[in-house]
Amino acid sequence: MNCSMNEKIETINRWIDQYSVPLLKRAMYLVSDKEDAEDLVQDVFINAFESYTNFKGNSSPLTWLMRILKNKVADFYRKKYRHNDQISLDYFFDESGSWKSDDILYEWNEEQNLLDDKEFHIALEECLEGLPLKWKIPVKLYYLEEKKAAIVCQETGITTTNLWKILQRSRLQLRACLENNWFNTQN
Repeated sequence: MNCSMNEKIETINRWIDQYSVPLLKRAMYLVSDKEDAEDLVQDVFINAFESYTNFKGNSSPLTWLMRILKNKVADFYRKKYRHNDQISLDYFFDESGSWKSDDILYEWNEEQNLLDDKEFHIALEECLEGLPLKWKIPVKLYYLEEKKAAIVCQETGITTTNLWKILQRSRLQLRACLENNWFNTQN
């Protein structure tokens, strides 16, 4: 896109006014932290300014900005995932490697339409936020973003085997959390 510096600045300022709210909502959904989401949106607009000449107008500006956000979030997760502390399995296992509680092995009674229940949804969100960061990131990418395993592995820099183990352990912790914070309170 050929334009003067003033036109470029005016366009970016207009985009900031028009698209900050939808970008921030999407970023909040993806990273669950307001400060991180705000930083990501700021990075999106900086990147958009720097690469403005790459915008050809073949899509809407919001589509282009959302694509930049998607890439920024992937970079964010990669960086956070690689620089985080070790995960402890003390939640599930004792010193000998045995299950701390056999309750986690029992089946739930089938519940109908739990995802339509607002209180259950709140409990699920709280349980998701309680996962260790190294687990939360792949869980959100795989289950909430519905990304294929290969993409999740690529974005987080983990192996497929590690991903499946993380997802399995996350499901166990989510189950225990939901049993304590939802199912046991409903009886």
